[in-house]
Amino acid sequence: MKWLIGILINAILFMAIAGFFEESFYLSGFGAALGASFILSILNILVRPILIILTLPITVLSLGLFLFVINAVTLLITDGLMGSSFEVAGFGTAILVSILMSIANVIIQKVVWR
Repeated sequence: MKWLIGILINAILFMAIAGFFEESFYLSGFGAALGASFILSILNILVRPILIILTLPITVLSLGLFLFVINAVTLLITDGLMGSSFEVAGFGTAILVSILMSIANVIIQKVVWR
């Protein structure tokens, strides 16, 4: 149940962020946001741990800040899998969106799941 609520929260965050960055972050609708959130969660389960292990020395040296780059890469993979209904303009936009989503998810988790 917690996983489905997380997917819904991420979809709402995608919609909000797409409203702020209209030119560089495109979302065709809430269905695309739900689909992107679902694909991103699957990538976070399957691909993200592999990327973290492969980049562990860089992540340690950067004091964990390289995790934002890993989040941006998974976001770009989601962009590639979703097609034209979910578009991220570039790597800089992907990093900015991943930072905003990480901050928002931490705040929401502290409020909802104390």
